[in-house]
Amino acid sequence: MKKLVLVLLITLLACGFVFAGGQKSGGAQGAVKIGIAVPTADHGWTGGIGWWADYAVDQIKKTAGNTVEFRVVHSANATQQVSDVENLATWGMNYLVILPHESAPLTAPVKQLHAKGVKCIVVDRGLTDTSFGYVNLAGDNAGLGRFSGQWLAKTMKAEGLTNYVAMGGMPVVIDTERMDAFFAEMNKEPSLVNLLGGNKYEFANWSVQDGLKIMETFLTQYPKIDAVFCQDDDVLTGVLQAIKESGRQDIKIVLGGAGSKVVYELIKAGDPLVRATTLYHPSMISDGIQYAVDVAAGRKSDAFHNASSPTAVVIPSGLVDKSNVDQYYNADSTF
Repeated sequence: MKKLVLVLLITLLACGFVFAGGQKSGGAQGAVKIGIAVPTADHGWTGGIGWWADYAVDQIKKTAGNTVEFRVVHSANATQQVSDVENLATWGMNYLVILPHESAPLTAPVKQLHAKGVKCIVVDRGLTDTSFGYVNLAGDNAGLGRFSGQWLAKTMKAEGLTNYVAMGGMPVVIDTERMDAFFAEMNKEPSLVNLLGGNKYEFANWSVQDGLKIMETFLTQYPKIDAVFCQDDDVLTGVLQAIKESGRQDIKIVLGGAGSKVVYELIKAGDPLVRATTLYHPSMISDGIQYAVDVAAGRKSDAFHNASSPTAVVIPSGLVDKSNVDQYYNADSTF
């Protein structure tokens, strides 16, 4: 699907980059400047964010010529990202596409840029100040939980499975949205039993190592586990390692989320434990870049900039299984 989006974007650009005011760019001096600020990889998903940012820019530049200039910065922490954004401002960007390392420290710098006329696309994590106009483009967290719960409940019931354990990310709003939606679906099927009780789960911090440790504990605590929901495909990697090292044969399903290349490959290969995942994909940064390009070219409105609050744009989640995995798989991606 992302490949199709980029092909469409490139095709449009090949027809000539047109500014929102209707004037065609006349060379590098009149080029639109788009700054892109992303975190460096602290886990697989953020690594994917960086890769997809660079990939999208490379694809667009092949046909956009000198009508648009990009500058991508990868920041190790919030302090560096503030400095990197300031450098992008000095460069003279017209648009900022940013996935904030942390929302609070980046809010004031982004608001200052907005006041100077820079149009801002904030990806995934919103800002702490919602009194000015920017696009907040994010994935569907509740959708991730809902699709996960629907698929897992249906599959467990069909296969006569009953017992499951669950892991989340960390105690933040998006995690609560995901897990509440997940349990809402699981609780519709009375035959399913959460071994931790009620809607309880453990925080795995979207980490391979934490997934490994928590699963090792679950394997010690519970003599029979039919299924594991671990919400994240990095966590899933650690869960699979713990299961393999334990030699346990009772576990029949492991379901993560986000949509990593590793999990796509397991699905494609017909892995008996990993048959599906749900989307919250780092390619959303390419959607943010596309949004900026489309506004600059007049294909999308720039009215969000003068709004008194952020404009929310939600990228739908969905289920990926063997029937559609080839639409999402990119062999070159790092995630």
